Amino acid sequence: MAGAKEIRSKIKSIQSTQKITKAMEMVAASKMRKALERMQAARPYAIKIRNVISHLAHAHTDYRSPGLVERELKRVGLIIISTDRGLCGGLNSNLFRITIGAMQQWRVQGVEVDLCVVGTKAFQFFRRLRGNIVAHIAHLGDAPRFEDVLGPVKIMADAFTEGRIDAIYLVYNEFVNTMSQKPRIERLFPVTSEVKGTAPRHSDDTYEPDITSRIPAGTVLPAHPWDYIYEPAPEELIELLLRRYGESVVYQALAENVACEMAARMVAMKSASDNAGTLIDELQLIYNKARQASITQELAEIVGGAAAV
Repeated sequence: MAGAKEIRSKIKSIQSTQKITKAMEMVAASKMRKALERMQAARPYAIKIRNVISHLAHAHTDYRSPGLVERELKRVGLIIISTDRGLCGGLNSNLFRITIGAMQQWRVQGVEVDLCVVGTKAFQFFRRLRGNIVAHIAHLGDAPRFEDVLGPVKIMADAFTEGRIDAIYLVYNEFVNTMSQKPRIERLFPVTSEVKGTAPRHSDDTYEPDITSRIPAGTVLPAHPWDYIYEPAPEELIELLLRRYGESVVYQALAENVACEMAARMVAMKSASDNAGTLIDELQLIYNKARQASITQELAEIVGGAAAV
């Protein structure tokens, strides 16, 4: 029965693993509900400020902020949002795959790439690839605060304002539903009135056009030149709005990514639990066959011994 004992030991080990994965699934489901509440609470402000910035990009003011002026791409900055922990399926690997594809196409065009990575997984991955990481932040937890995004946004925004980079792109996972999370690359700056300068296209067509192409439904843009009345001066107000716009969009992306992480982990742990159950059933069948064979052999030996006597 040595083989049967080994099988029984494997069954107990897999059952212990199954208990862990089921517990992790329930924890992820609970955290996902809270993450979805935070994500939905952040959306109205992000949508409204996107609307305002879309109008500013079409406005005809005497002052044109650097954040609204198209430039020739020589160096771009990527803000990459990933998770701190694993066990969430292909969430991070899919994100890194489209990021690498975009970086390769930019480099073919002679465009250099600076990286601002949010999350331990992105930092470890791009450090191994020897990417030019100019900023790194991690361990934001399951409930990141708005203040947590100010550092990465300021680093990239200052580089853009000073002319060290010519565009800023945001890379994150968009929450579609519990079973689907979509990696996206979205341009933050510059915001222009024309849809151009988007991220390089990938074969799976997962890139998203500029923010100016995603003006909310129902927004009417006049065909003739127009502008707002600014109070105080346009320079002060537009720069403040652009800074708030960048911070809110990055925070919204961070909230979306947390929701994606919890959903992906819940699905991955459920799959692991189901696979463990299937494996236990298969091992139980093998164990029963081994035990039956052992009992049959013992009976045969007894019968053979009795016949010999």
